Amino acid sequence: MTENFLSYGGKIIAQLLGEILYFPLWWYSVGFGRLLKNTWHFWHGQEESLGFWVWLKNIFVPMYGQYDMAGRVISFFVRLVQIIGRGFVLLIWLILLLVLIAIWLIIPPLLLLALVFQLWR
Repeated sequence: MTENFLSYGGKIIAQLLGEILYFPLWWYSVGFGRLLKNTWHFWHGQEESLGFWVWLKNIFVPMYGQYDMAGRVISFFVRLVQIIGRGFVLLIWLILLLVLIAIWLIIPPLLLLALVFQLWR
């Protein structure tokens, strides 16, 4: 009769306490690493969908095979406007992702501070 309510209860409480103590370690190591990996993949996917580096690489290539001077000038300025616009969108995404990373790092201390504040009230 070793498997009874008290022995299971003790195992459950011990496991729960272990997970509570492991949580901050996971949050700032494995969880943070996953967040960085996922945000990098997301940002890289946004860059690929916008084709920023393709536009930048081909800034001096004339569009539609127009190799005369007017075609080259028009192509350059059209691509310059596209590069500026797409770069701005990528910059906005980068700022949002950096804010997300900062929020990830700040949440546990803020929750702990809120808990302490509620206990002292």
